[in-house]
Amino acid sequence: MMTRFASPRLTALSHSAAPYLALLAGMVALACGTSFAKSLFPVLGAEGTSAMRVGLAALILLAIWRPWRFGFSRRDLTAMVLYGVVTGGMNLMFYMSLRTIPLGLALAIEFTGPLTLALVHARRPIHFVWVGCAVAGLVMLLPIGRGAIQLDPVGVLLAGMAGVCWALYIVFGKRMSHLPAGPSVAIGMTTAALVILPFGVARAGLELFNPALLLAGLAVAVFSSALPYSLEMIALRRLPERTFGVLTSGEPAVGALAGLLFLSEQLSGLQWLAIAAIVVAASGSIATAGFGDRAAVTPAPAE
Repeated sequence: MMTRFASPRLTALSHSAAPYLALLAGMVALACGTSFAKSLFPVLGAEGTSAMRVGLAALILLAIWRPWRFGFSRRDLTAMVLYGVVTGGMNLMFYMSLRTIPLGLALAIEFTGPLTLALVHARRPIHFVWVGCAVAGLVMLLPIGRGAIQLDPVGVLLAGMAGVCWALYIVFGKRMSHLPAGPSVAIGMTTAALVILPFGVARAGLELFNPALLLAGLAVAVFSSALPYSLEMIALRRLPERTFGVLTSGEPAVGALAGLLFLSEQLSGLQWLAIAAIVVAASGSIATAGFGDRAAVTPAPAE
């Protein structure tokens, strides 16, 4: 008798945890892929690396999902194209910002986009507490001090523009949440590749087709584009925009840990404190996701 009642409860629990686990797995894959992608910068540049990453990811997703088999409406295709345009802009501008400003700072600046979106959708006082924790953690990740005045303004601007694209990525992704995740992301990623490819060809030329680099680019494409974006679309289907925005505040923390493991980048005590604040924000967001949030999971019809 106990088993009969426990099984549905466990099933419901795993069903509720699935979008959070998908989002966490996507952030881990993205951090690992981005760490490896930096090794391609000396040869391909930021533009070429971004073009190879997104282009190969698009080919992989097209081969797996074959989205032409699905009868998408014109409205659905428009949503996917918009999603793809902002995804391409987000990738290109973020990689270009890494040429002149540190990775941790670029991630912190970029996150102002989804953080602003989370603040806009905040409703209850407790929501502002978790957003505040995320803000505090991100501020502690900023290299405030003498070196701060030497930051390249173009790099800062590019990271900020990537943040705007990230916020739009969440908005347009939410509009696609009623569609099959795999095929819709495949079309969106193909659009993103078409946006980035001219910049990549102009920067890297024929090096984009170097077999040795293509193999490395394939690994980057899988772990930093195809896999995380597919997992994020699964999460977006069942999470409200505010919760998704706050949870992604863990991305700078995950990136810092990836830097420690793969690039031997040491963290200061203040940076560990920042990670703790971000984890508190993410955990608190999950714990206080009540009925009002669940209602927001259902996507509003496109206007």
